[in-house]
Amino acid sequence: MDHEHSTGDLVLALARRVRREHLEALADWDVTPSQARALRVLSSREEGMRPSVLADELRIAPRSATDVVDGLEDRGWVIRAADPTDRRATTLTLTAEGRDLADRIEGVRRQASERVLDVLTPAQRRTLHEILTVVVGERQ
Repeated sequence: MDHEHSTGDLVLALARRVRREHLEALADWDVTPSQARALRVLSSREEGMRPSVLADELRIAPRSATDVVDGLEDRGWVIRAADPTDRRATTLTLTAEGRDLADRIEGVRRQASERVLDVLTPAQRRTLHEILTVVVGERQ
């Protein structure tokens, strides 16, 4: 196996480990990964968001976004309201409970990553961060 291919495999394995840690933590709240992602996107905005925008941000079909939002609304984490700029449309807004849950999930997501990366020295973590920033294309 060539070096480049094995590095790619390692990156994928790292992503799977972080995801597995995150999923285990989500089980405590009975939140699906799709719901957690939707909460994260919705929490990034103070104002409401149209369901179509949420679907675009999540890169899923509008019908799938509707299913995710239905689940969030049933749990009391999201409210639908008329869009103030177009009464034919709706907007989605997190409830206080939904915003609190999104914050807790974000904390757990960070902790999951920290647990996986805890084996690295501070210098190794900085180097990994710098490398991944370049590869992902978010040069600073």
